[in-house]
Amino acid sequence: MEYCFQHLKGSCPKARRLVLIKVGMYMFMVGTIFLTVCGNLIVIISIFHFKQLHSPTNFLILSLGCVDCLLGALVMPLSMIRSIETCWYFGELLCKIHSSFDMMISMASIFHLSFIAIDRYYAICEPLRYKSKITIFVIAIFIGVSWLLSLGFAFGVVFSNVNIIGIEELVISNSCVGACVLIFNKQWGLLATLVAFLIPGIVMISLYMKIFLVARRHARLINNISEKDVSQNDNKNKVAYNRERKAARTLSIVMGVFLFCWLPFFIATLIDPFIDFSTPPILFDALVWFGYFNSTCNPIIYGLFYPWFQKAFKIIITGKIFCHNSLLLNLFPDSGV
Repeated sequence: MEYCFQHLKGSCPKARRLVLIKVGMYMFMVGTIFLTVCGNLIVIISIFHFKQLHSPTNFLILSLGCVDCLLGALVMPLSMIRSIETCWYFGELLCKIHSSFDMMISMASIFHLSFIAIDRYYAICEPLRYKSKITIFVIAIFIGVSWLLSLGFAFGVVFSNVNIIGIEELVISNSCVGACVLIFNKQWGLLATLVAFLIPGIVMISLYMKIFLVARRHARLINNISEKDVSQNDNKNKVAYNRERKAARTLSIVMGVFLFCWLPFFIATLIDPFIDFSTPPILFDALVWFGYFNSTCNPIIYGLFYPWFQKAFKIIITGKIFCHNSLLLNLFPDSGV
């Protein structure tokens, strides 16, 4: 039997894996971390650098990119070592900090997506009120709430230990040196799922359903207009509308991928206290990484569906971003979609 710390009494047992399997796991996870960090850095640099991308929606996407980039840079590397070695080598304090950051960033991601859904709702369903309702000040409030609420909830729960009230004996009996596991009692498991996932998820789904209903109605009206009756101004409106509709569709895909990646984890977190915490640790670990993969997917989605991201990516990797006045380059195709 191998232990995390062979010289310490009460050390956690260490799972034995073939060297080839461990090397393969490290290669896969390092590649995932690299894609997560670099992909989101390109999103951050693109929106920050090019003036044409300085819009309320893109500032929210910029902040979401920062969240995903921090996950790849700060959380995933330590989680990788814990997952592969099945041991935590960095001490109890860093375990609490890591668990807090882990929870904070996952919450911040879904809060950002909720506010992006609100932004898209006004842009598509109430375009005449959009500029008056969704100002830079409002976007700053959205971003501040996403970060501060997530930070306060995550660090407050982990460092106050309210998540283990009533199950202290179970936690003590199963604790050992080299473990770093965050578990929730029934009350806080339900509350965390409601606050971090269920309520924002329902808000997003409701808003996007409304958006698609309005988009379908607008598309039907536009198709009924004869081409000879369409003025130049109407053409401009149609181009602008098509751009907004495509943006809404793309952002809904981002939301859908998020729900697909994180839903299994939150379901497991919710039901685990009701089945006497019998969920296998390896399953929980796999679900966490499945959730992490969402942050890797977001830049890929931008690359597939946003022409401006594709053009910005080419400008960055070819070094043209360092040319004079590169921040004024036109990133949108002439069609506007």
